[in-house]
Amino acid sequence: MNRLEFQRLAAERLDDAVALLDAGRYACAYYIAGYAIECALKACIARKTKQEEFPPKDAQKYYIHEIQKLRDIAGLDSAFTQEANQDPTFRANWAVVKDWSEESRYQSRRQQQAQEILDAINDPQHGVLRWLKVNW
Repeated sequence: MNRLEFQRLAAERLDDAVALLDAGRYACAYYIAGYAIECALKACIARKTKQEEFPPKDAQKYYIHEIQKLRDIAGLDSAFTQEANQDPTFRANWAVVKDWSEESRYQSRRQQQAQEILDAINDPQHGVLRWLKVNW
Protein backbone atom coordinates (compact mmCIF):
# COMPACT_ATOMS: atom_id res chain seq x y z
CA MET A 1 0.00 0.00 0.00
CA ASN A 2 1.15 3.52 -0.59
CA ARG A 3 0.76 6.79 1.26
CA LEU A 4 -2.28 7.93 -0.73
CA GLU A 5 -4.05 4.63 -0.12
CA PHE A 6 -3.47 4.97 3.62
CA GLN A 7 -4.77 8.55 3.50
CA ARG A 8 -7.89 7.37 1.69
CA LEU A 9 -8.36 4.52 4.17
CA ALA A 10 -8.03 6.91 7.10
CA ALA A 11 -10.88 9.02 5.71
CA GLU A 12 -13.01 5.96 4.92
CA ARG A 13 -12.50 4.43 8.37
CA LEU A 14 -13.44 7.73 9.97
CA ASP A 15 -16.64 7.87 7.91
CA ASP A 16 -17.33 4.26 8.92
CA ALA A 17 -16.85 5.13 12.59
CA VAL A 18 -19.28 8.04 12.36
CA ALA A 19 -21.87 5.83 10.65
CA LEU A 20 -21.44 3.17 13.33
CA LEU A 21 -21.82 5.76 16.08
CA ASP A 22 -25.00 7.06 14.45
CA ALA A 23 -26.29 3.48 14.26
CA GLY A 24 -25.71 2.95 17.98
CA ARG A 25 -22.82 0.54 17.41
CA TYR A 26 -20.54 2.22 19.94
CA ALA A 27 -17.92 -0.49 20.41
CA CYS A 28 -17.46 -0.82 16.65
CA ALA A 29 -17.37 2.97 16.21
CA TYR A 30 -14.60 3.22 18.80
CA TYR A 31 -12.64 0.38 17.26
CA ILE A 32 -12.85 1.64 13.67
CA ALA A 33 -12.03 5.21 14.75
CA GLY A 34 -8.72 3.91 16.09
CA TYR A 35 -8.00 2.28 12.75
CA ALA A 36 -8.46 5.66 11.08
CA ILE A 37 -5.59 7.00 13.18
CA GLU A 38 -3.50 3.89 12.54
CA CYS A 39 -3.94 4.40 8.78
CA ALA A 40 -3.04 8.07 9.10
CA LEU A 41 0.13 7.19 11.01
CA LYS A 42 1.05 4.60 8.40
CA ALA A 43 0.63 7.31 5.74
CA CYS A 44 3.16 9.37 7.74
CA ILE A 45 5.53 6.40 7.80
CA ALA A 46 5.12 5.90 4.04
CA ARG A 47 5.96 9.58 3.51
CA LYS A 48 9.08 9.14 5.61
CA THR A 49 10.31 6.33 3.35
CA LYS A 50 10.48 8.89 0.54
CA GLN A 51 9.21 6.19 -1.79
CA GLU A 52 5.62 6.82 -0.73
CA GLU A 53 5.20 3.10 -0.23
CA PHE A 54 4.54 1.41 3.06
CA PRO A 55 7.53 -0.76 3.97
CA PRO A 56 7.53 -4.39 2.82
CA LYS A 57 6.07 -7.13 4.96
CA ASP A 58 9.47 -8.24 6.18
CA ALA A 59 9.83 -4.93 8.00
CA GLN A 60 7.88 -6.34 10.94
CA LYS A 61 8.26 -3.28 13.16
CA TYR A 62 5.93 -1.36 10.83
CA TYR A 63 3.16 -3.93 10.96
CA ILE A 64 1.82 -3.17 14.39
CA HIS A 65 -1.37 -1.65 15.75
CA GLU A 66 0.06 0.50 18.54
CA ILE A 67 -0.59 4.20 18.18
CA GLN A 68 2.35 5.38 20.29
CA LYS A 69 4.86 3.10 18.58
CA LEU A 70 3.61 4.07 15.13
CA ARG A 71 4.03 7.73 16.05
CA ASP A 72 7.60 7.00 17.11
CA ILE A 73 8.35 5.06 13.90
CA ALA A 74 6.91 7.93 11.85
CA GLY A 75 9.50 10.20 13.45
CA LEU A 76 6.86 12.51 14.89
CA ASP A 77 8.09 12.70 18.48
CA SER A 78 9.56 16.19 18.34
CA ALA A 79 6.65 17.54 16.26
CA PHE A 80 4.26 15.95 18.76
CA THR A 81 6.07 17.44 21.75
CA GLN A 82 6.02 20.88 20.17
CA GLU A 83 2.32 20.67 19.29
CA ALA A 84 1.36 19.24 22.70
CA ASN A 85 3.30 21.95 24.53
CA GLN A 86 1.65 24.70 22.49
CA ASP A 87 -1.87 23.28 22.47
CA PRO A 88 -3.26 21.70 25.66
CA THR A 89 -6.49 20.74 23.87
CA PHE A 90 -4.52 18.80 21.27
CA ARG A 91 -2.57 17.13 24.11
CA ALA A 92 -5.87 16.10 25.75
CA ASN A 93 -7.18 14.78 22.43
CA TRP A 94 -4.02 12.74 21.93
CA ALA A 95 -4.44 11.30 25.42
CA VAL A 96 -7.84 9.94 24.37
CA VAL A 97 -6.61 8.50 21.08
CA LYS A 98 -3.35 6.96 22.31
CA ASP A 99 -5.24 4.53 24.55
CA TRP A 100 -6.86 2.82 21.57
CA SER A 101 -5.57 -0.66 20.86
CA GLU A 102 -6.40 -3.48 18.51
CA GLU A 103 -7.61 -5.33 21.60
CA SER A 104 -10.50 -2.86 21.87
CA ARG A 105 -12.36 -5.07 19.39
CA TYR A 106 -13.08 -7.38 22.33
CA GLN A 107 -14.35 -4.64 24.63
CA SER A 108 -17.73 -3.03 24.92
CA ARG A 109 -17.91 0.75 24.78
CA ARG A 110 -20.50 3.30 25.80
CA GLN A 111 -21.74 6.04 23.52
CA GLN A 112 -19.70 8.59 25.44
CA GLN A 113 -16.44 6.72 24.81
CA ALA A 114 -17.11 6.38 21.08
CA GLN A 115 -18.10 10.03 20.83
CA GLU A 116 -15.03 11.08 22.82
CA ILE A 117 -12.55 9.33 20.51
CA LEU A 118 -14.30 10.67 17.40
CA ASP A 119 -14.30 14.19 18.82
CA ALA A 120 -10.59 13.89 19.67
CA ILE A 121 -9.84 12.77 16.14
CA ASN A 122 -12.13 15.19 14.31
CA ASP A 123 -11.68 18.44 16.25
CA PRO A 124 -11.08 20.91 13.39
CA GLN A 125 -8.61 23.05 15.36
CA HIS A 126 -7.07 20.67 17.87
CA GLY A 127 -7.79 17.21 16.47
CA VAL A 128 -5.36 14.36 16.11
CA LEU A 129 -6.22 13.77 12.45
CA ARG A 130 -5.76 17.47 11.63
CA TRP A 131 -2.25 17.26 13.08
CA LEU A 132 -1.43 14.01 11.31
CA LYS A 133 -2.53 15.44 7.97
CA VAL A 134 0.13 18.11 8.33
CA ASN A 135 2.68 15.32 8.62
CA TRP A 136 1.46 12.82 6.04
